[in-house]
Parts: sequence; structure tokens; C-alpha cells
Amino acid sequence: MSKVYSGGCACGAIRYETTSAPFVEIHCQCRDCQKRSGTGHSSYLTYARRADMAITGEAKTWRVAGDSGNQKVHAFCPNCGTPVYVTFVAMPELIAVHAGSLDEPGQFNPQMVSYAIRGHAWDMMDPSLQTFDRMPG
Repeated sequence: MSKVYSGGCACGAIRYETTSAPFVEIHCQCRDCQKRSGTGHSSYLTYARRADMAITGEAKTWRVAGDSGNQKVHAFCPNCGTPVYVTFVAMPELIAVHAGSLDEPGQFNPQMVSYAIRGHAWDMMDPSLQTFDRMPG
């Protein structure tokens, strides 16, 4: 039986589900993630095939250019404001869901930290995780 990854926003208006496994699970300490999360980082499970992710409900979106210049499209619930997922204009097949939006957040198994160069001493990451000063390529 396949492992199911499901979750959604705080009010339940947006839901997602997939049986695909994430190809990377990551903490990101970039300034965009810090500002959006209101803390020192955001945590994501990233999937290679957007088509394998069933999403119900209507998200609002906003775009921001990453350090590379590529546009990230952040999707959030218009009712409760919960950030739910991120897509990427340059790589439309990818989708990343926020680890905190999982029904079972314990499914998140971080493998690395990106933008560690922007991390803060008060936001300690697991020292056993591989770190990158920027997004690994």
C-alpha cells in the first residue's frame, strides 16, 4: 500500500493529497521564507509531478522572484490565510507543500537546509543536516 501525503489549510477550504513520494524535503532560510512564515525558515516537501497532487478548493496566489530571478507562485487560503503550497514558473511540473500543512506533520523528514547563509542564530537547524549557502543546483 502506498503512503498517502495529505493536508490543507487551517479552515479546511483547501485540501491536497498524493501517494507520490517527495523527491526532497527541505528547510529554507531565505528572507522570503522568513518573512512569509514569520519565523526563521519554512519547511517543504517537494514533489516532481504536480499532476500527481490532487488539490481541492480555490487558493489565492502571489508571485515573488527568487534569488535566481525565477518566479515562485505562493498559494494560500483566502479564508484563513494559511500558506499551503508553492509552484515554480520555470519548472511548472514541481510543487512544494508546506510541512506544517500536512495532516500528519511527522511525515516530514528534512534532508537539507538551503540559504543557510541567511539563517539566524536563534533559528537552530539540526546540525546533522546538509547545508547550502544558497539553493543547491
